[in-house]
Amino acid sequence: MTLQQVADLREEGEALYGLLDTLTDEQWAMPTPFKNRTVNWVVRHLHDADRWAVLSITDPDAYRGWAVKWIAGRRAYPSYPRGRPLLERWRADFLKLCDTLDASDPAVRIPWFGPDMSIRMMATARQMETWAHGQDVYDLVRVRRRNTDRIRNICFLGVRTYGWTFLNRELDVPAPEPYVRLDAPSGAVWEWNDPSDTNCVMGSAVEFAHVVTQGRNIADCNLTVVGETANAWMRMAQCFAGEPQEPPAPGERAW
Repeated sequence: MTLQQVADLREEGEALYGLLDTLTDEQWAMPTPFKNRTVNWVVRHLHDADRWAVLSITDPDAYRGWAVKWIAGRRAYPSYPRGRPLLERWRADFLKLCDTLDASDPAVRIPWFGPDMSIRMMATARQMETWAHGQDVYDLVRVRRRNTDRIRNICFLGVRTYGWTFLNRELDVPAPEPYVRLDAPSGAVWEWNDPSDTNCVMGSAVEFAHVVTQGRNIADCNLTVVGETANAWMRMAQCFAGEPQEPPAPGERAW
């Protein structure tokens, strides 16, 4: 039986493919709002991570050996095509990842950057990155995105990485965690943590996802953020692995 998170990942990739399929050769070479990296760079980045994820599932020991070299800076990147050939190559390996996740035992834990994770969490992490970098392209071409309730997985990851946001910066983790109440694209209401009027984040699930993936500065969103802890979190929320990163400056990615 297909995990919902894997089905959501597959849909996320298909939606991004539909947008990328409309781009011209010139647009593939244009810098996105993500650190001025081109569409070619963004899709190559997604392609790399999808291939690594397949390796982590199918051959964990080989993945661990590769990861040691990658962290030490002794990694070698394969040569990549650009534009449409890159798009088709990414899509083929993305679908391979989805099929591999589908065929995996949900109870298995697999290695990744940081702690090992479940198949369900790997699907969620890959959806998060696909959605976040997809937004880079939507922002570049000024196309309004039609989000669906599959964004719940990204919001869940944002809530779950509350502590990581602080620990990654060698800061004490404030307690208790803020109450999070979000309005889904469908109109449903999603809630996490104990209700509170003095320590909370409330509003659009899409805007929350933008903040925790660092696609938008909290100043450019209409979220209601109450309390010192909640405000500190939203100023630097980071739901992805790696060194601490800063969100875009206010106004930089608002449109």
